Amino acid sequence: MPYKEREINKMYYTMGEVTEMFGVNASQIRFYEKEFDVLQPKKNKKGNRLFTPEDIDNLKIIFHLVDDKGFTLKGAKEHLKNNSGEVKENQKIIASLEKLKDFLLKLNEEI
Repeated sequence: MPYKEREINKMYYTMGEVTEMFGVNASQIRFYEKEFDVLQPKKNKKGNRLFTPEDIDNLKIIFHLVDDKGFTLKGAKEHLKNNSGEVKENQKIIASLEKLKDFLLKLNEEI
């Protein structure tokens, strides 16, 4: 049976890692941090932001609402406030479907 690599789950992500994940500038992440109360990255003694996996999930939701669905910032804030449980559940479903899609595409390349 082949060795299966475990997925590494980090406790904190740096600003550089987050900007690379989303393909945006650090200024946009900082702006969203000010605009959305759900984003609360920790800061170390030097003032560097450290994002938790929960912050990453919230950023995914924000980017999905603003970029994919076309919400305004005000509309995205209201939607998050009023439907937070539903929005988070939908994001989990989207993430699992994207994982499945990546797996199927890899499988298709191997065939």
